[in-house]
Amino acid sequence: MAYELDRLEAGFDPARGILHAEHFQIAYATNDMARAMALFQQRLGISHWHRSTLPLPEGGLLEVNLAWLGTVMYELACARGPGSAIYMDRLPAGECFAMRHHHFGYLIRNQQQWDAMLASAAQAGWPVAHISDTPGLITCCFLDCAELGHYAEFLFPTEVGLKFFRHGVPRNLIGV
Repeated sequence: MAYELDRLEAGFDPARGILHAEHFQIAYATNDMARAMALFQQRLGISHWHRSTLPLPEGGLLEVNLAWLGTVMYELACARGPGSAIYMDRLPAGECFAMRHHHFGYLIRNQQQWDAMLASAAQAGWPVAHISDTPGLITCCFLDCAELGHYAEFLFPTEVGLKFFRHGVPRNLIGV
């Protein structure tokens, strides 16, 4: 017998609250990218990633790996140096391997949704922990959802950014 979830139409509206945006990403921060990727490949079945190393505005480096599995994009992040705290601050201190859930990612499709998300966050008292802008690609905002134990990241890509998400991030097949 086949089972299906009878899910309602989403009707995404960030003006109603931060969880009313389109959730599509789960991200983890790690202090050892090689070990985290090995864990995802060997135990979780995700082996095809898009790898990027990006400079942080403050002078540090951010390594990001992105992969689709079904309808969910997974992100692994590891940062070092100035500006890395937003990615690494919730990992335990020390040299032992660590990986922790960092954020849920929500897609913002237009300026109206972006403005509504910021207004909704301010009204509900969610602190803005970090905003970054990569001109021509994407604007991102991290809200500190300490009570939930993670950040919420809102990603507002340009058409180029959406094309990258669609075609530049590898798809890992389920059941293969």
